[in-house]
Amino acid sequence: SCSGELNAMSQRFTITVNGKSHTINADPDMPLLYALRDELGLNNPHFGCGLAQCGACTVHLDGQPTRSCITAMSAVGDAKITTLAGLGTPEKPHPLQTAYIEEQVPQCGYCINGWLMTAAAFLRDKKKPTEAEIKDALTGLKCRCGTHISILKAVKRAAEMMG
Repeated sequence: SCSGELNAMSQRFTITVNGKSHTINADPDMPLLYALRDELGLNNPHFGCGLAQCGACTVHLDGQPTRSCITAMSAVGDAKITTLAGLGTPEKPHPLQTAYIEEQVPQCGYCINGWLMTAAAFLRDKKKPTEAEIKDALTGLKCRCGTHISILKAVKRAAEMMG
């Protein structure tokens, strides 16, 4: 739990992140991204554009990919938040994490959070997707290193692993 004094603008929020409950004091308009990074010290998600355009800040709110840079603390409610750290563990990685390593996708790694979190929700809901469906699901995500082909291969591989 994070503590601190409440000021006139702050409220106390209890959020569940990767299965653990945390209480923080924050302005209701503060982006969830700031709470996750600044208050809870999580390394993922990342701050990218701050405008929900790149996807680097993506988390799951009750399983739905959500851009945390524009999601106000007041909008989180009692939704369960999952970050990349909650997707899998080093001992038991999510199939996407395994496929990313096998396809040697990471370069700078800054955008990976958004691609993995978006693809994980997509593959959970869509079994045996076509290449066109995968591309459509990942529309709007950005990678400045240009690893889009490797990302597509990794998502296809993960889809096969997930059956």
